[in-house]
Amino acid sequence: MKRRKCSYKYPMRWKILILFLTVWLLSLLKLLNVERLLFPHKGIYLVEHFLSTSSYVRNKYSHLRNDFQYEINCSYIYEQEPGEIGKSLEIRRKEIIDLDDEDVIALTSDCQVYRTLRGYHLKLVSPEEENFPLAYSLVVHKDAITVERLIHTIYSHQNIYCIHYDQKSATTFKCAMDNLARCFPNIFIASKLETVEYAHISRLQADLNCLSDLMKSSVPWKYVINLCGQDFPLRSNFELVSDLKKLNGGNMLETIKPSSSKKDRFTYHYELQKVPYEYMQMPVKTNISKDPPPHNIEVFVGSAYFVLSQAFIQYISENSLAKDFFEWSKDTYSPDEHFWATLARVPGIPGEVSRSAHDITDLQSKTRLVKWNYLEDHLYPPCTGTHLRSVCIYGAAELRWLINYGHWFANKFDSKVDPVLTKCLAEKLAEQQKEWVYLSSESTFMHKSSSGVPL
Repeated sequence: MKRRKCSYKYPMRWKILILFLTVWLLSLLKLLNVERLLFPHKGIYLVEHFLSTSSYVRNKYSHLRNDFQYEINCSYIYEQEPGEIGKSLEIRRKEIIDLDDEDVIALTSDCQVYRTLRGYHLKLVSPEEENFPLAYSLVVHKDAITVERLIHTIYSHQNIYCIHYDQKSATTFKCAMDNLARCFPNIFIASKLETVEYAHISRLQADLNCLSDLMKSSVPWKYVINLCGQDFPLRSNFELVSDLKKLNGGNMLETIKPSSSKKDRFTYHYELQKVPYEYMQMPVKTNISKDPPPHNIEVFVGSAYFVLSQAFIQYISENSLAKDFFEWSKDTYSPDEHFWATLARVPGIPGEVSRSAHDITDLQSKTRLVKWNYLEDHLYPPCTGTHLRSVCIYGAAELRWLINYGHWFANKFDSKVDPVLTKCLAEKLAEQQKEWVYLSSESTFMHKSSSGVPL
């Protein structure tokens, strides 16, 4: 019997064709999000899906419309009710999808729709707040929706907000920030933008650029607060203003005597170099010793974050000592962590902290609450979220602790780690603002009535 042989005239061509078709099919499935539909092993959780106002956002998430969304009771989260905390943990086990930069661009493309959707017209302000405006310097570089939530939470119409975004940031992020700023008369982009490198003078310069713009503003702000994208407030604007009034012109920031390892940061010359880490460039120590600081300045260290009076900023913008100290700090490591802490101790500066005064640590300063993993169970309870470079990214179970600890702001928050926490924290602060404004109005009414002043 004659055997029939199968002949393949073009085996390589067929292989290429099959490979091409396979790649095309996989790309199509990924584009249509079929993988999530066919293999829903983790489940999906959409963060603030109701903000989807554009066809771009609606089309992108259309395949997920029927996914079950948990209803979270933030009062129960605050009371640490086990069932509600359990819901937050269940959400964290899912694939958390948040709005991306393109979504924020679409969201803010129509300012009137955006402001109405986010309820900016519902924000209440007391006469006390009207007469005590605040300024903010926000140095940010990614995750537009995180910045949008932060601004929405701290926003009040009498305040003023400067946004400095990194020149290296994605074009979509920059566009989202530009859109956001265009929607409000009291939010603006810094007039000069830096390419910010980790632990470099450019980070300090970014804040100084915003501070320079804020000083030129017609808004008579009393204090300036600098924040980054992963910060979040722990106090309503009313409570923050009440606390700041008690400072009587003083400042609030960390300022301590440096350890020997911290002294190395400004004892030697550092050069910006490419490094094989997640940061493309950063200052690298050399064996070249630096000259002592100018004007016999004693260097203190602290945090890059501050709450400073307008008089303090006026002083450093005009005083040669501050300018000389800035120039001297340019080749140091992370100069923003000694610049403010040192200037706060300069004799005669507004709100001066005496050089002989005790250290003001990060836990004593209300400026920023950061939970370090090596101090957990010692200075504060364990992190219920996760850690990034030794810093806790908070979880929902820490809501009560955060609000009651006594600080004004905290770091770090990430909706992709725990979306429930930022939702509930914003909700609790809005409730507190409403209660304080109403109480303030009531007390004003009672005071006028008792004093015989006509109402």
